[in-house]
Amino acid sequence: EQEADVLDRIPHSGITLRQFADDDLSAAHTLSRAVRWRHRPEDWRFAARTGKGIVAIDEGGALVGTAFAWEFGADAATLGMLIVAPDHERHGIGRAMITHWMHALEPRTLLLHASDAALPLADQLGFRRLGRIHQHQGAAFHPPLVSLPPGERLRPVGANDVPRLVELASRASGLDRGKLLPALLDIAGGIALDRDGELIGFALFRRFGDGHVIGPVIAPPSPDSCRAKALISHWLASNAGMFVRIDTPVELGLSDWLDDVGLPLADHIERTVSGPIPAVDSLVQQFAI
Repeated sequence: EQEADVLDRIPHSGITLRQFADDDLSAAHTLSRAVRWRHRPEDWRFAARTGKGIVAIDEGGALVGTAFAWEFGADAATLGMLIVAPDHERHGIGRAMITHWMHALEPRTLLLHASDAALPLADQLGFRRLGRIHQHQGAAFHPPLVSLPPGERLRPVGANDVPRLVELASRASGLDRGKLLPALLDIAGGIALDRDGELIGFALFRRFGDGHVIGPVIAPPSPDSCRAKALISHWLASNAGMFVRIDTPVELGLSDWLDDVGLPLADHIERTVSGPIPAVDSLVQQFAI
């Protein structure tokens, strides 16, 4: 590595950290395949276009770690695409990459979705657990017809809806979605939930990995989550036989329903936070991330 490119060095390991570059895309994709992630090169390009990345490089010049950050306004950021090559684990690479972002993004609140393997490290670095997210996926689904309350209907998302979509997504997540959501809409289809001419919820659907992903799903709460179920069922009914994934917070209670419609639970991650918890609006919820 050129000395000017080095962001940090991990003592006694020969590992250096530097910024992610476009030339790293192929090696990063190969690394994600080594840990059985489904990401395509296009998914990596989207991550690099919308966020900032760092990589860990060993003494031989091989890419052995990645970590990305996405900034949401001036107060918060999320961390992701955190990977360490299996043959370089337990050398402090993951800790060094997360610590880099904690310092670089200070004083922002940081949100990190941690696997069971990464949770002890997140705990050690001061991240607090917020709740579990269930990952459901499959191709043999049979979506039911879900009735909406009177005056509500589903319709395609239009170009004029973007400011309202950003508002709803920001209120539901507690994060400023003004930059990321328009970028997501460039590669996703959208269905809107309309109440007497007012857009009150939506769900996006896009290619991801070797299938498709539904999310975010944003809707007002209801006792039986019928609005979120209607939005999800729309995309399932429109894409019969395709491999589909959806990630939903456990506390919102969709997991059993997703199992029943043919999207079984495949994995889980833990939401963690360092800093103040972003304030969300109770009148609208994020049923899928």
